[in-house]
Amino acid sequence: MRIYNSMSGKKEEFKPIKDREVKMYACGITVYDLSHIGHARQAIVYAMITQYLKYKGYKVTYVRNYTDVDDKIIKRANEKEINALEFSKQQIEENEKDMKNLHIPEADIQTKASEYIGHIIEFIEELIEKGYAYPTERGDVYFAVKKFSEYGKLSHRKIDEMLNGVRIETEEGKKEPIDFALWKSAKPGEIYWESPWGKGRPGWHIECSAMALNTLGETIDIHGGGRDLLFPHHENEIAQSECLTGKPFAKYWTHCGLIKINGEKMSKSLGNSLTIRETLNMYNYEVIKYLMLSKHYGSDMDILDSDFKLSESHMYYFYSTIKAMKEFIEKYAEQETIEEIDDEIVNDIIPTFIEYMDDDFNTAGAISNLHSIFKHANNLMKTANKGNRKLVAKTLNKMLENINEVYLVLGFFEQEPNEFISMMKKKYVEKLNIDENYINEKISKRLEAKKSKDFDTADAIRTELDNIGIILNDTVDGTIWDIKALY
Repeated sequence: MRIYNSMSGKKEEFKPIKDREVKMYACGITVYDLSHIGHARQAIVYAMITQYLKYKGYKVTYVRNYTDVDDKIIKRANEKEINALEFSKQQIEENEKDMKNLHIPEADIQTKASEYIGHIIEFIEELIEKGYAYPTERGDVYFAVKKFSEYGKLSHRKIDEMLNGVRIETEEGKKEPIDFALWKSAKPGEIYWESPWGKGRPGWHIECSAMALNTLGETIDIHGGGRDLLFPHHENEIAQSECLTGKPFAKYWTHCGLIKINGEKMSKSLGNSLTIRETLNMYNYEVIKYLMLSKHYGSDMDILDSDFKLSESHMYYFYSTIKAMKEFIEKYAEQETIEEIDDEIVNDIIPTFIEYMDDDFNTAGAISNLHSIFKHANNLMKTANKGNRKLVAKTLNKMLENINEVYLVLGFFEQEPNEFISMMKKKYVEKLNIDENYINEKISKRLEAKKSKDFDTADAIRTELDNIGIILNDTVDGTIWDIKALY
């Protein structure tokens, strides 16, 4: 198993520090507003990594944090005239509703910065004692970046180059422009905690270091987050953590790609910040997961308006095939057969999935293979005859077992096929501004016309429905209608 390590800039064989155990920390959300689709992608990705590692037999401890005290949080809370932590609590509850509706498993440990203030203060005190940090007369504490000779090793930057590109800061008592805040003195109207340096609150970077240290230990196996956190957030985490412990902070650094909407970076000012809640109001959670995992987690995504619809059609195809497979199995599996399944595609479902996922969690490859699997299933059913239906049913049953074993790791196929299909049909029928009764009435009239050999009328009804987006399929069990846009 190999994963890409941002530190080395290449894929490395995955060997956790302790055999068969994995400690993973992923930076979570600063809860000043509803979570957006970028937060959804990151949560989906690290849940996927967790589930796959567990599938492979590792004992995983996954920690995901909330930043619940921050400049933006304080500003928003003051606007609403409520306590900052009360505002954060409300936002965390809203975020957890969204994650639950996305069917994302909770992290093993969920931390909040405000609950680790004592640990953060101790952390900072030790850095000051070791000479890596300094307090100011105003009550701020800064990390002295030049004291850490390896600063820049994750982002592959040199301190001198960074200093040339840094705007000179004006904070009183700050020795170097590149030094970053470990503790911020409280301004009027801000939430604060008592500390050896006066009233204040933690800087952003120190939170994650303290929470990771106190939940997972001095060195963790995997540290992750969005690529936008690589510098300065993760670089600063490394500096303060390794100066404190003298040990590597994390063995593997993974970074999730960023999301654009129609070619533009998501931004509230641009009006294109798509929240998880808005997305769930429009699309089924598995459709969202499909889109998020259809590209490699490390790749940036430019989501076009058409991408969700395309993902919807793919999931509809998968669920329609599963429905047909189950009906075929139910019809013919009761007939016993001693023939052994000798089907290469069926037998390769699990090993092929593992091969893709062992290559840096290549969900894009694993999903691509699903199309081949379901195409094969449809071909098996289409070409089945009296002589092999029992064996085909047995093969399809094994295919479903294998699909469920591994693709549930990605959060796919958790729903009952008939319910998923009905939900999708209802959604599209509403878009077409018609109802199912209208369609069924037309099908009944067409059946009557066919019985009376009025084929012109029957064809006209089919054409009429086709023109408004409804397609008809005549089967031995009767006429079935479907949504043209989903094919």
